[in-house]
Amino acid sequence: MHTVYLGLGSNLGDRAANLRRAVKALTPKATVLAQSAAYETPPWGVTNQPAFLNMAVKAATELRPMELRDYVKGIEVALGRERSYHWGPRVIDLDILFYDDLIVNEPELVIPHPRLHERGFVLVPLESIASELVHPVLGRSIGELLQNVDTSGIVPA
Repeated sequence: MHTVYLGLGSNLGDRAANLRRAVKALTPKATVLAQSAAYETPPWGVTNQPAFLNMAVKAATELRPMELRDYVKGIEVALGRERSYHWGPRVIDLDILFYDDLIVNEPELVIPHPRLHERGFVLVPLESIASELVHPVLGRSIGELLQNVDTSGIVPA
């Protein structure tokens, strides 16, 4: 069994319901062990779009990394995600943040998520369930990484 951390986000439709449906859809292939509260966050990258709700989930799974990626992408499609432009609005987004302490650097999958340490909208919810988790590349805890990012505009939903 593997421990994974996922980041979830939504800024279209009923954002809270989208997050709840995504968490529920993780079963049966992943067992949710912990989940953060949802946080309203300003858009990142492309700022001319609605605010997001973001959260983090800790789960256990037997899926291998690529299988997990395919599984969460399938959940996105099932919940109505349509691909648009990079960092654009979305009904649901599920990202693999960590998979055990594994480091994967493949064209179609990078673990740990390559920009999580720059993103308050990822670190704030993740810190609430995994403050002491150490980034296997950077060698710093989530709590430490959070000290170096802008968290302005991030509020509990």
